[in-house]
Amino acid sequence: MRHGKRVNHLGRKTAHRKAMLANMACSLIEHKRINTTVAKAKALKQFIEPLITKSKAENNLTTEKGTHNRRVVFKSLRDKYAITELFSVVSEKIADRPGGYTRIIKLGNRLGDNADMAMIELVDFNELYNADKPKKKTTRRSRRGSGAKTAVPPVVVGEKTESKKAEVKADDSEE
Repeated sequence: MRHGKRVNHLGRKTAHRKAMLANMACSLIEHKRINTTVAKAKALKQFIEPLITKSKAENNLTTEKGTHNRRVVFKSLRDKYAITELFSVVSEKIADRPGGYTRIIKLGNRLGDNADMAMIELVDFNELYNADKPKKKTTRRSRRGSGAKTAVPPVVVGEKTESKKAEVKADDSEE
């Protein structure tokens, strides 16, 4: 039975697991993507998404709430450089996203021990996936008004050049 198995223990004691997840979260914030096993990636996703939400909420609130959110996140991460990056760069980039800040992409099996490997990344920092989405058009064209186009007479280049040559010859002969 699966009673009380809300947290994946990952074969570690509580302190070791929390330290490992904090280190992986700091690496993810710093590098924007990391490679790890699928189980660790899923555990990291549950660990880091509430922290990113707290960093995003800091931008909309007063400085007192912002300081409180920084301290709550610092309790989990314990790295002031990662927190500075999280609250400045990452929170600005994901400000309009309602959730789902990370993406897990399965990579296959590791050669040494055949473990399922995955890449976990911050969604808004991947240019390849974000480039596929088309930009919204600001204006829309209607088909009703585009039916009648004005006809432009074709330009004949040969006649103009001959007339210019004739004018040049006439000018030369007058002199």
